[in-house]
Amino acid sequence: MKEKIENIIKKNIPDAVCEFKGDSCNLKLQVSSEIFSTMTLINQHRTIMNLLDDEFKSGELHALSLETIVI
Repeated sequence: MKEKIENIIKKNIPDAVCEFKGDSCNLKLQVSSEIFSTMTLINQHRTIMNLLDDEFKSGELHALSLETIVI
């Protein structure tokens, strides 16, 4: 699942750096990108969560702790 998430994010945000911690039941994701420099924190999170919408809707992904960082 981690590889799939990273592929989805990097397809849409090529400079993104994804770091995962935990497992599928307690997955934490840190995404760093320059694209976030023009966004509010809530929009940074919305951007990532919108990219993963299909995975949440299908139930393949059910919980994610997210941190975004401007590089």
